[in-house]
Amino acid sequence: MQGVPAHFEHARDSAEFRHPAHRAGVELYRAHIVRHAFEPHMHDGFGLGAIESGVERFRYRGADHLAPPGSLVTMDPGEPHTGRAETAGGWRYRMLYIDPAAAAAITGEPGWWFGEAVSADTAAAQRTAALLDALWHTDEPLAFDCLLAELLAGFRPHARVPRPAADGRAARFAPTLDYLHAHLADRLTLEQLAATAGLSPFHFLRQFRRQYGVTPQQMLMAVRLSEAKRRLAAGEAPAQVAAAAGLADQAHLTRAFARRYGVTPARYQRQLRR
Repeated sequence: MQGVPAHFEHARDSAEFRHPAHRAGVELYRAHIVRHAFEPHMHDGFGLGAIESGVERFRYRGADHLAPPGSLVTMDPGEPHTGRAETAGGWRYRMLYIDPAAAAAITGEPGWWFGEAVSADTAAAQRTAALLDALWHTDEPLAFDCLLAELLAGFRPHARVPRPAADGRAARFAPTLDYLHAHLADRLTLEQLAATAGLSPFHFLRQFRRQYGVTPQQMLMAVRLSEAKRRLAAGEAPAQVAAAAGLADQAHLTRAFARRYGVTPARYQRQLRR
């Protein structure tokens, strides 16, 4: 696609995804990021991983976090976040993204949530990185599932169960998030979204940003790109995905997807087919 790079601008930046063919709701990711800055985005599943080298800075739940080498990263589903390198050489990391239903089926324990985005635990981070590497290179379904269960068991000490009831502000914005998902292809106004929460437009804007750390427009784009990612993984053509997700065209999808996930839609689909 003319004018849209298929690779990162910096030669040392790289990112790869992999889906196990036999296990729905599971996605593996590995990356080395030096210059790229990820715009606010989200994942449908838990984000569980380890920093192997360098330091990442990211914004999550309205606060900045630093993830140095030897740290675990734990994110809940649907939480917008950013990411960029804090050190000159960038940071290298591996992640597992797993749907809550898949995690519950494997662990037998629904309702996980994580209170801390970063935990300093060098030994656990090294074990996690080794298990994620083994998962990446494992094609045998039984071996994969055994490794996956071991990985999740390693994160159990960091999980909290059951999930607490949503506080008043989160509950107030639940209809707003539902509205965004239901109207992601529409041209929305601040007044429309404010009405879902029963607030005046600019009071809504302030409270929404305080709750999620992003603006409603950034949240809408995160929702659009999350939907685009699901459709691409299902094999839909990028042009169709762009229209369904409310993006202007395929070029817009390509730029926006790469800014948030580190690969173009076409490269993402090729990686999943390997």
